[in-house]
Amino acid sequence: MAIPIRLFISGVQKELAEERARVRDFLREDALMRRFFDVFMFEDTPASDRTPKDIYLEEVERCEIYLGLFGLDYGSEDDEGLSPTEREYDKSTEMGVPRLIFIKGTDDDMRNPKMRSLIGKAQEGLIRKRFNSTEELITGVYAALIEYLDRKEYIRFGPFDATPCRDAELDDLDFDLMPQFIRTARRARNFPLPEEASPQALLTHLNLLYKGWPTNAAMLLFGKMPQRFLISSEIKCAHFHGIHVTKPVPYYQVYKGTAFQLVDQAVDFVLSKIALSVGTRAESVQAPVTYEIPKEIITEAVVNAVAHRDYTSNGSIQVMLFSDRLEVRSPGGLSPMLTLEQLRVPHNSVPGNPLLAQGLYLVEYIERMGTGTLDMISRCAEAGLSEPEFAVTDGFVTTIRRMPWDVWVARQTGRPSRSRLRPPAYSSPQEMEVKLGSSWGQAGVKLLSDEELALLRVCEQGAVSRAEMLQAAGFSRRAGNLSRRIERLMKEKFLERTIPEKPTSPLQKYRLTDKGRAVLAIPELTE
Repeated sequence: MAIPIRLFISGVQKELAEERARVRDFLREDALMRRFFDVFMFEDTPASDRTPKDIYLEEVERCEIYLGLFGLDYGSEDDEGLSPTEREYDKSTEMGVPRLIFIKGTDDDMRNPKMRSLIGKAQEGLIRKRFNSTEELITGVYAALIEYLDRKEYIRFGPFDATPCRDAELDDLDFDLMPQFIRTARRARNFPLPEEASPQALLTHLNLLYKGWPTNAAMLLFGKMPQRFLISSEIKCAHFHGIHVTKPVPYYQVYKGTAFQLVDQAVDFVLSKIALSVGTRAESVQAPVTYEIPKEIITEAVVNAVAHRDYTSNGSIQVMLFSDRLEVRSPGGLSPMLTLEQLRVPHNSVPGNPLLAQGLYLVEYIERMGTGTLDMISRCAEAGLSEPEFAVTDGFVTTIRRMPWDVWVARQTGRPSRSRLRPPAYSSPQEMEVKLGSSWGQAGVKLLSDEELALLRVCEQGAVSRAEMLQAAGFSRRAGNLSRRIERLMKEKFLERTIPEKPTSPLQKYRLTDKGRAVLAIPELTE
């Protein structure tokens, strides 16, 4: 069957002119209906040398759906005593096309006897519905056509991820990803398929095929280029210096790939921008690393967004790191079966994309079904963070509050902070590569050299000139080296010019930024 589908609207022109026109206009203006249906109504036919009977019967022969609107009147009769409406109905019956019959009013005693007879022809196999208003008629027609499209599999009411991926073929899947998936799933979840199972066997076992075609879940899990077919399935990551969205964005990255790759890349983006503490190798070969926000919390927030988002939306998942919080925004809302309050207590798993969620679960991207939000809450408590916040705005939003910078330092060093400063608006301890813990005395601050720290201390009392910096910091014979270090400190936002609009002004001086003051407030740097 070709798209668009030819739909013929029949009915007595004089009596039902308004209703027929309203239905026609609705079908032509509705975004979904006009995508599938090409509507014909006799009144829209241009002047022709053919008889009206020839025109409407030819159009009935071309139609793929007959929509009959029957009222009280029977309409004008030809030499054989039949109206155009009845001839159109008879022709559609002869052609064997689906017939949708809508009858105006409930009092059949008021109808023309021939119309009552015509209605009597509409027996088994037809949709016959009564209506009293145009709004009722349009609602009924819409529901009937949606049911028709679903039955013909032009649209589906099942989960999005179970729907065939439009225009995709099996060759668009990366079969090389599947053996590793099986190995991991066997180890993690006792997955029953052997490692040597064929791609067809894996896809069939996971219900990722629909009549031999890959579903959207198959493309998201194993696609070579998923965003070629599911454009908005990418993840957009941004790091802002302050607490608001500002432009230009200092750090911005758009990630593409499978669901697994999207999660890994987004989590790595956040980890690269937050504070970390490196311990010693006293208990193991590998030194332990502690992140300001535990990796498990970040992963859970991102995985939830990937697994439950509305993939029919043109929006993408947004992972935004601010100086005071991490926000993960997912297109779509909360399942109608859940409330925000239920996310904080044990609840049933209601995945928006069950096949996709199952794939993520089998390889341990999802630990346990239905416990993601509870895991985040408990892990935040263990890490000394505020409870995660969940909200529904223009999508579903998970917010993780960051720990103040001086509190983070104090927790990692075991000493009370000397500074009451909150973390500067654009400070990222990870960018400064500060290594804390028992190795602090030996490792120091790796990003800032002793000379650069000396330059910052010179500026603690106020703005200073280059000459003053040269003399105080001991750069008397290395003016070129001083310039490079000043430029680097300004690039990293530790220093700023007092006259930024005139970089070469003889009155130019340099002063500490909030970020520069914050790094000097770290106790280990001032002892």
